Amino acid sequence: MSVYYYGYPNYYGMSPILEPSQLPPERFGGEQQPGFHPPPFGGGGQQGFPPFGGGSQQAGAPSSPPPTYTPQESPSLFAVDPGAIRGCLYRFTFVWLNNGNSFWFYPTFVGRDSVAGYRWRRFRWVYYGTDLRRIRSFRCS
Repeated sequence: MSVYYYGYPNYYGMSPILEPSQLPPERFGGEQQPGFHPPPFGGGGQQGFPPFGGGSQQAGAPSSPPPTYTPQESPSLFAVDPGAIRGCLYRFTFVWLNNGNSFWFYPTFVGRDSVAGYRWRRFRWVYYGTDLRRIRSFRCS
């Protein structure tokens, strides 16, 4: 069985994408975050998602690590909206989440209430997506 970690986020972080028949019954269905729309099956690459076979250069992970510094957070008085974060597409973006986590992110898709792309984790880029309501603030470089 092949497991691809292009995954969509769930409550615990990244999940492998498996066919529904490969998922345990208790896990299929309720773990996706509200408002996040997983990549479409069958035609990869639609709506800004990289295809399951690898991805185009523009929609793929960056070929270099993010900057080595951590930018200073500027508090946001408003909720993060798709129009604001869309300006950070394909740019190194530092994200602060409501739960206190922060990390470098490289967004490749912005939906109505979600964002997806690549998160810098343990010296490599990992495909990641989250609901915009979970983002406290962000800053593009």
